[in-house]
Parts: sequence; C-alpha cells; structure tokens
Amino acid sequence: MTGMDANVITMLFIGLVVVATLLQLWLTRRQIQYVQRHRATVPSAFSSRISLEAHQKAADYTIARQNFSVVHTILSIAMLFGWTLLGGLESLNLLLQPYGITLGGIGYQIAFIFIFSLIGGVIELPLDWYSHFRIEQRFGFNRMSLGIWLADLIKNLFVSSLIGLPLIALVLWLMGTAGATWWLWAWAAWVIFNLLLMVIYPIWIAPLFNQFEPLADDTLKERVQALMQRCGFAAEGLFVMDGSKRSAESNAYFTGLGKAKRVVFYDTLLERLSHDELEAVLAHELGHFHHRHLRKSLISIFALTLVGFAALGWLSMQPVFFVGLGVTPNAALPNDALAILLFLLVIPTLSPLIEPLWSAASRRHEFQADAYAKQQASAPALVQALVKLTEDNAVTLTPDPIYVRFHYSHPPIVERITALQN
Repeated sequence: MTGMDANVITMLFIGLVVVATLLQLWLTRRQIQYVQRHRATVPSAFSSRISLEAHQKAADYTIARQNFSVVHTILSIAMLFGWTLLGGLESLNLLLQPYGITLGGIGYQIAFIFIFSLIGGVIELPLDWYSHFRIEQRFGFNRMSLGIWLADLIKNLFVSSLIGLPLIALVLWLMGTAGATWWLWAWAAWVIFNLLLMVIYPIWIAPLFNQFEPLADDTLKERVQALMQRCGFAAEGLFVMDGSKRSAESNAYFTGLGKAKRVVFYDTLLERLSHDELEAVLAHELGHFHHRHLRKSLISIFALTLVGFAALGWLSMQPVFFVGLGVTPNAALPNDALAILLFLLVIPTLSPLIEPLWSAASRRHEFQADAYAKQQASAPALVQALVKLTEDNAVTLTPDPIYVRFHYSHPPIVERITALQN
C-alpha cells in the first residue's frame, strides 16, 4: 500500500511539473511571437513619443529575455528532477548522515539546508553572469564590473547566512519540540521575522550594496514634502541611491515600515525626469500607501504562507511524501530539513494556479495608484514619465495579452495611459 501511495505521489508530481513547464513554455512562445510580429511598427498612440529604434530595442530586449527564460526554465526542471526523483537529495543526505551524531540533529539539518542552497546557487551562477554581462550589457543596461558582481555575491551569501540560518534553526527547533502545532508557531516566527526585516533592511542591509545620500535638490525636496503632507504620509527621509553603479534602469520606491519608511530615488531617475514628472511618479507610490496596498499584500502573503506551513506540517508526517519524491526518510536522524527542502522544491509547480490571481490583484492596485496620482499631481506629467521610463527600461509596448494576464504585475503602458487620459 505504501509503495502504491508513493507511486501516486510520484505521478502527481511529474504531472504537475509537466503541466507547469508546458504552460510556461507556451506563454513564453506566445510572448516572443507577439512581440516579434509587432516589432516593425510603433503603436499609433506612441508614434510621436517613442522612436522606431527605441521600440525595436525594447522588442529585441524582451525577446532576448524570453529566450533566456526558456534556458532558465529547462535548467530549473533539470535541477528539480535531479534533486528529487534522480536522487540528488538522497545522495546528499547519505553523504551527511555520518556527521549527524557529531553535529547533532539541528546542526546536521542546518548543514543540509546550507549545502543544498550553496550547490543551487553555484549552479545558477553562470546564468546570473550571462544575464548581466551578456544580455544586460548588450542592451546598454549593465554598469556593473566583474568585481562589483563578485562582491555582491559574497555580501549576499554573508547576509543570507547571517539572517537566514538563525531563522531556519528556529523553525527546525520548533518542528522538533513544539508538537503537532509546530507549524503555527513557525508561521508566527516567520511573520515576525519578515516584519522586523522590513524595518532593518533600509537601515542596515541596503547600505551594504548601495550608497544612499539625502536628496540635495531643495526645490524638489520642498515639492515632495508638500505632496507627502497633502497625502498624510510621513517618512524618515528622502534619499538618492546610486543605482547607476549597477544599471542604467530607473526607479523610485518606498522602503521600510512604520517610522523607518524612506523615499528612495534612483540617481538615474533624477537625471531623466522633470520635477513635475518626479512628483507624479511619487504620487503614484503614495497611491499605494493611500489604498493600503502594502498592508493588503502582506495580509495575503501571510495568509498564503499560513496555508503553506499547515500543508508542510501535514506532509512532513507522511512517509509517502518523502518516498514518492525519491528520498528515503532517516531512521535515526530528524527528517524535518528533508521535508522543508522537498516542500520548497515542489511548491513552485503550483504557481500556474496562484500567479494569475496575484498578478491581476497587483495590476488592479497599479490602476488605483495611477488614479490617485491623477488627483494629487499632474496626469499629463505621469503619462510623460511613464513613456520615458518605458523607453529607458526597454519595456515592450506590445506584450501578448495572455502572457500579461499570467505574468505582468503592472498593466501594459497602453492600458495605463488610456486610463489616465479618461
């Protein structure tokens, strides 16, 4: 019976992977073909604003990124089957089992997860390098040197280990000591951890990667402060980030939580947009604050992860979950790390069910933020800013409508401008 149940798990897993992969490849193919088909002509709504050269650059960049995503998808599937049904996790577990007594239950499991993550990161390195130094470089976006790229890798490993390993240790400890409801306590710890991270990230972590200087333009500062006061928004400060050190792309964002909130402008954005346009872009971001989008998103994420932790709590007690995915449960050592890794490997196969709903909600939030910006600032200035950002970031004007419904967190610019002008 156990073998039969394990076979069902195996077939269900393979089925989910095949469906998710075929769907992703089909959507990617649609996006490439749609963009290629409209490459020769700038849409009439943008013919006086965006040159044919810029439009074709955006099309070529989109196609290059999509072709690259196919390679990444294939590698991800190979890694997924390699870790599971082809015995990767099983082999790593057998390799580490002799050290289980020396390291202890928690130590052995932390080492297991750390080595698993390290191997995965090393496998992904060539793709990350190619993305930055071939694709982004080819289209004029990458400004990172190899030294900065390597330094970022080391910093990311350090920060991830410093922050992630204690959290993992806490979750593993709860799994081993908190009884059948461990997943509820682990979820609560995860929520607290993420809220705390939102507070400390802009103060302690972000400065490890970028320089943040107070906004020096007094005229712009006064306009921004007046806008925030009208909108009832308080921030710790206005900062300019040296985004140009790594990329030519432009952006502005809020970061932090509570009194630690900050407004951050990329230096490239300040170079490109007028004061009217910057005010309109910031008004859009304040629209998210006004409509409590961050709070709603956090509640949704926390609710979804609660379901995930509950599912992990149940699956971790089912031997067929391990066997069906190619792993033999430990007899003398804890299986909690194995359960976590298998769960994290499997859960992305469910993304086709979740991502369209999440993307639709995000696009709806963007429309609401645009409508708010239209009330608080200049709608024509926001339109012009969107056009400039679309051109500067080589965002295609002609995405495939079905691909948009699955993957776009922001509405296509044509839809945003139409809404702003009505």
